[in-house]
Amino acid sequence: MKLIVDGREAYAYTGGKPLDPSLPCVVFIHGALHDHSVWTLLARWFAHHGHCVLALDLPGHGRSAGPALADVPALGAWVLKLLDAAGIEQAAYVGHSMGSLIALEAAAQAPERARRLVMVGTAYPMKVSEALLNTSREAPLQAMDMVNTFSHSSTAAKPSYPGPGAWLHGGNRQLMRRMQAGYADGNLFEHDFKVCDSYAGGIEAAARVACPVGFVLGERDAMTSPKQSQQLAELLKARVHKIAAGHSLMTEAPDQVLNALRTLLA
Repeated sequence: MKLIVDGREAYAYTGGKPLDPSLPCVVFIHGALHDHSVWTLLARWFAHHGHCVLALDLPGHGRSAGPALADVPALGAWVLKLLDAAGIEQAAYVGHSMGSLIALEAAAQAPERARRLVMVGTAYPMKVSEALLNTSREAPLQAMDMVNTFSHSSTAAKPSYPGPGAWLHGGNRQLMRRMQAGYADGNLFEHDFKVCDSYAGGIEAAARVACPVGFVLGERDAMTSPKQSQQLAELLKARVHKIAAGHSLMTEAPDQVLNALRTLLA
């Protein structure tokens, strides 16, 4: 589905169903150097079980026009504008990694519009090491391989989505390379890492959130360790689901993530 936000084209996947704003809406927000495709299984399940779904491509990512926005607060505001363009008054936000911070910010900027907030593979502060930031700037393909290694705790998918034996590292690497190559306004990988690293408004945002909150965390996550989310979870009074997976939860443990979301969004 194509929408116009701030005069630029934005894309959102609707899970294989026409968008019906009268249904409870779930907004899925991807992480760094990703696009809507990381949510395919989850978006389709909710779209076929009584929800309207918007799995976004953030500005400069996937099918949404650039340039990429400067920081998490700007991206949170952009999400709210996209809801306006789609005719959605209230939604549940589900965000992964960088997208979890954007979901938090959207829920904080307009608390009355947030029905639920689920933060997947999250941490606050979401600091990035100076070495990884430098590598993302000077040798982004090498940095992608590093992040891929850190993000996965297994190599191939179990008998489930995206298919038995699917090479998780290879699929994620190709997605990241496609996002990087398709961005015409600079180094998207470095940009996204800086967005995560520079966000300092999490505590203030948490104080403004009024809806029920859930966390879905990977027990073996080497990118955003569950320990790093403890303070934010306490402030938000979040229900925490821990799953035997790394940072790429949606492909490593798709059924467990779906079951957690079904519980948290019920």
